[in-house]
Amino acid sequence: MNGLTHINAAGEASMVDVSHKAASAREALAEGYVRMQDKTLAMILDGEHAKGDVFAVARIAGIQGAKQCANLIPLCHPLMLTKVQVDFEPQPQQNRVRILGRCKLSGQTGVEMEALTAVSIAALTLFDMCKAVDPGMVIEGIRVLDKQGGKSGHWRAQEKA
Repeated sequence: MNGLTHINAAGEASMVDVSHKAASAREALAEGYVRMQDKTLAMILDGEHAKGDVFAVARIAGIQGAKQCANLIPLCHPLMLTKVQVDFEPQPQQNRVRILGRCKLSGQTGVEMEALTAVSIAALTLFDMCKAVDPGMVIEGIRVLDKQGGKSGHWRAQEKA
C-alpha cells in the first residue's frame, strides 16, 4: 500500500492529479445486500407492493447514483461513464436481495466508487420503498468484488468465509 493519495504534502485534503495517467479501459463490480422479512421479499417478487416495481425504481436510482458520485463524494473525479448496470438477485433462503453494480469507462482513474455508489443508492431506494411494511430491514455487505484496468491491473476480492 502506498499510503493515502488524497492528502497533499501539507496534510490537506487534495483531489489526486491524474492528468499524467494514460487512459485505459476500467471496470468495477460491487455488491451489497438488503436483508428483510420473508413476507417483504415475497411482496416485492409477487409485484404486490403498493408503490409499484421496487426493483425498477431502485435500478434507476442506482444508475443515477453512479452518475452523481463526484457530486456526493468530495474528492472523486467526475467521470464519463460508458456503462452502469444494476442487477438484483433475490435470495429467499436468506431473506435478502443481493444488489450488483457494474461500472465501466475508458479513462485515467478507476470506477470503484461509482460501482459502490450504485449499489448503495439502489439499496437505500429499496429500503425507502419498503420501510413502511418492514422498518427493520438491514443494508449490509457493501464492497468491491472486482476491478480491472489501469496500472494496478486486475484485483478480485477474496471469498467471504
